[in-house]
Parts: sequence; structure tokens; C-alpha cells
Amino acid sequence: MAEEVATSGAITVRDVQADKFIAAFADSLKNNDKFVVPKWVDLVKTGVNRELAPYDPDWYYIRAAAIARKVYLKQGTGVGALQRQFGGAYRRGAAPNIHRDSSAGLIRSILISLDEIKITELHEKGGRRISRVGQQALDLVAGQVARG
Repeated sequence: MAEEVATSGAITVRDVQADKFIAAFADSLKNNDKFVVPKWVDLVKTGVNRELAPYDPDWYYIRAAAIARKVYLKQGTGVGALQRQFGGAYRRGAAPNIHRDSSAGLIRSILISLDEIKITELHEKGGRRISRVGQQALDLVAGQVARG
């Protein structure tokens, strides 16, 4: 597959594996001084379907990278759609499991942070889209991931 990607020319986020891209872009966000992590990050859960906060100290960067990738792949994605995508099964004991959405405030704060560093911007019809600067940054990271 690496040979196919190398001969196709420009490499985009669609051309690389999601887990490798998210890890690389999260590392890029971590090294970016403009991307500020809120003070409350170590106290919050990611949704009502979780018992505890994430154990990984870099989880906020990973979630931000995943959100940036989702917005890149589907322009116009808003907080509500991202809530559903990042939500999961809510275990209710003997009652059947049901779906619960992820935390809206967390997703909104990540989108605002990505807006501040010009990765995303507001879409005319609602939601967010990747800005020109953001697309260049994400494609640059995708190219680095594809080359190894």
C-alpha cells in the first residue's frame, strides 16, 4: 500500500490509517504552543456513559486530533454529530444498554481551541469545516505519516 500512496502524488488524510494519523497529529498539537489545554481536563469524564476520567495524560490532544480528522472528512460537522460519534453504550445494570452521547462542552471547547489556532472555522450552513491553513497542516502530517 505504501507504494500506491507514494506514486499517487499529493497525500491527504484519507490516504493514511486513522490511528497513525491521530497519534501523529496529537503529537503535533502537543508541541504547538498556541493550543492551550484547559485546567479542568484532569477532572472531567468524556461522557455520562463513563465511570472515570481517561487515564492517558494526553487524552485531550488525542480527542482534538480525532475531532479535527472527523471534521476534515465531513465538512459541516457540528457538535451534535460529534457527540453521537464519540458516544457509546450506557450500561444500566439489568436493563438493556442504550446509547448516550459524549460530552458537548468538551467537544465545543476543543472546536473553539481548533478555531483559535486556525485549523477549523465556522461553516456557512452550520457546523465546522477545515480552513485552508488547517488543511495544509493536516495534509502535511498525513504526508509525514505516509512516508514513515
